[in-house]
Amino acid sequence: MSTLLHVGARPPAFEARGFFLDGISPVPQEASLWIDEALQTLLIDTPDGRQAWPLAAIRELPDQAGGDLYMLRRADDPLQRLMLLDRALAPRLPHARRRAPVTRRGRLFAWAAAAVASVALIVFVLVPVMADQLAEYIPPEGERALGQVTLNQIRDALDQTGLQPVPFCENPDGLAALAAMQDRLLERHDLETPLTVHILNHEMVNAFALPGGHVVLFDGLIDAAGAPEELAAVLAHEVGHVVSRDPTRHALRSAGSIGVLGLLFGDFAGGTVVLFLAERLIDARYSQEAEAAADAFSHRMLLDAGLSPAALAEMFERFRDMDGDAEGMVQHFMAHPALGDRIAAARAATPDGFATRPLLDAPQWGALKRVCD
Repeated sequence: MSTLLHVGARPPAFEARGFFLDGISPVPQEASLWIDEALQTLLIDTPDGRQAWPLAAIRELPDQAGGDLYMLRRADDPLQRLMLLDRALAPRLPHARRRAPVTRRGRLFAWAAAAVASVALIVFVLVPVMADQLAEYIPPEGERALGQVTLNQIRDALDQTGLQPVPFCENPDGLAALAAMQDRLLERHDLETPLTVHILNHEMVNAFALPGGHVVLFDGLIDAAGAPEELAAVLAHEVGHVVSRDPTRHALRSAGSIGVLGLLFGDFAGGTVVLFLAERLIDARYSQEAEAAADAFSHRMLLDAGLSPAALAEMFERFRDMDGDAEGMVQHFMAHPALGDRIAAARAATPDGFATRPLLDAPQWGALKRVCD
């Protein structure tokens, strides 16, 4: 701490003037400053007495206001301050730019580790648990509105021109074929959430589900499919995510995690959050359990529609055979560690001697292939 001395004769040394804050009173005191070369000490004369600051303990502080003051403090005192109107003293202070010594490092590291552990607990445990519980209480209309807003953001995010969102594919004959496929899959399933299937005119090989019953297929996925049954198998898989409300849980978890990290690292709100959330939903990484459940649902849905679950295996194999730098759904399934098991499960789900009823005829399948023309 600083030493209070009685004002005596002025030592014959450097003189400057400034203002002294003692760390107790909010009122600065006018001060005359003297450097005692022999003692290597800065003497601070105020109406209340004299303070002695060792030169080696004086540190410079950034002026957070107008930048017109030269601010000083003691390395061993977090409260006292000196405010000077110029930097005339700076050459006489040998350690002004040196960092203050860190004390109690062990305690600091312990607090830092505790803070990191707390954030990890919130992001990876509490947020998912709360998101799963909150998803059960979102009304259907709110969930559907969330999906619609997210879909609009996704269309904006995928646009490469900056002029307009990625358009929907609207060829009437192609949409009629898609409706026939959808009706066939749903003929023995009464979904609680109405299903709306969109096709985006984009080359990405991808498909995903959004909150509120929205399922998005990409033109690139339709081009990659070798048969209508393969496309139907992917659609059935995404319907499985809709039925389990996986997109809503995923959206709530992502938004919650982004919110927590935004509080820690600065303002990360508004359009940035929505954009990042949209990107997370495009490339959704569900848990292994959620993927297995969606696969099992698609197996049942395909069988109920008179289609072979092996079609899902064939689509998975097609993804696996694509280039290693493929994006979208290909990258997702390629990165999944249990892809081989999922292919085997899809083939095993097809009963021996199962007779598949044709899904679309050749003109319908051709029209669906050209749905974005």
